[in-house]
Parts: sequence; C-alpha cells; structure tokens
Amino acid sequence: MPEILLAGAAVFAGALVQGSVGYGMNLVAAPLLALVDPRLVPVPLLVVALAHAALAFGREFRDVDWRGVGYVMVGRLPGTALGVLAVALLAERPFAAIVGAAVLACVVLSVVSWTPRPTPGALVVAGVASGTFGTASSIGGPPIALLYQHESGPRIRATLAACFGVGSSLSLLALGVAGQVHGYQLTTVLWLLPFLVAGFLLSGPARRFLYGRRMRVAVLSVAAASALALLARSAVG
Repeated sequence: MPEILLAGAAVFAGALVQGSVGYGMNLVAAPLLALVDPRLVPVPLLVVALAHAALAFGREFRDVDWRGVGYVMVGRLPGTALGVLAVALLAERPFAAIVGAAVLACVVLSVVSWTPRPTPGALVVAGVASGTFGTASSIGGPPIALLYQHESGPRIRATLAACFGVGSSLSLLALGVAGQVHGYQLTTVLWLLPFLVAGFLLSGPARRFLYGRRMRVAVLSVAAASALALLARSAVG
C-alpha cells in the first residue's frame, strides 16, 4: 500500500503539471515511479499517459492543430527508430547529457532571440527529436512544446495531447508485439487511475492562470526543468 500511495502521488503531480501546461508527466512521474518500482516504467506509465492524453483531448479537442500533429507524426516514426538505435549503441548517461544540453540551449535561445514557429519543416524535425528523445530518455515533449510556445494555452495543451495519444498508442503497440505488456501491469494502472483523474481535475482551475506570457513562461520552465533533470541524471547515473 505505501508503494501504491507513493506511485499515486507521482502520477497525481505529473497529471497536474501536464494538465496545466500540456506536457511534463514523464518529467515528474517517471523518475519517482522508477524508484518506487522499476516495473512501473515504461508500460504502466505509457498507459497512464495515454489515459491523460484522452482526458486532455476530450477537454480541449476543438483547439487541436491537426495539421501540426500530422507533421509531427511524420517525424516521430523515424525518430522512434533512432531512439531505439541510440539505446542500443550509446551509453545512457552521455546521451542524456546531450539531450539535456540540446533542450537547454533551445530554451536559452528562445529567451534571448529565437522565435520558433510550428512550420511544416520545423514540426517534422521536432517529431524526429521527440521520437528520439522520448524513446531513449522518456522526455519527448520539449521539442514540440517549444515550437508552440507563442500559441494559446488551449492550442498547446490540445495539440500536445493529440501527439502524446498517438505516440503512446504506437509505443504500447510496439511493446505488445515484443511481448512486454502483461496483465499485472494493467492491474497496477487501475490503482493509479484515481490519482491521475484527481491531478487532471485540479489542473482545470490551474490552467485559468496560464495565458499569454504566463503560458510561455510555464512552457519554457518545464522544458528547462526537463533539461536539468537529464543533465543531473547523466551526472549521478
């Protein structure tokens, strides 16, 4: 029971952050879930992320940038393959450091001078980066979120929810084909769903404060936190 409560607290916090900003579930929940029980990552977390994406999509589906989602998915497929290759060929700690440094550099450029926009080419590149980073390091939201940082809050959250929904489904399908999805994992998810729903519901009032410049600051803050988490992971192992 203590393990379930700790895991539930991690999912609650992740759902609150992602429901408010549009991404951040893995940043908050993945490290804590891995500490509580390594079997909670990746399959149970992917199912939880898929459930959250469905809830977020249902809340703001009218604001989805479907054109952007399509371009991101074009890049995500080869990006996922690159992520698998990176896991096979590269040491985890140096790769995490590279990803963290890249994300942090994008955040700094965004603050100083860079004004990214979700153009077709940029979205495909972000999809490749998201697929690679997400597969290899579990943090794939920042590349896409950075492109949408100047959009409205509902636009960011809804579009990312659609991307995460499709991406999580593809990952679960691949893991299922590989024989990595088991019944006990899905049973564990049932214990975590109430915490997920509670965090998501609390994000409703929280998102009212995130508009305009505040939303951009929130997006950049979560991206910076993701980068620093990866750098810390690479430093301490």
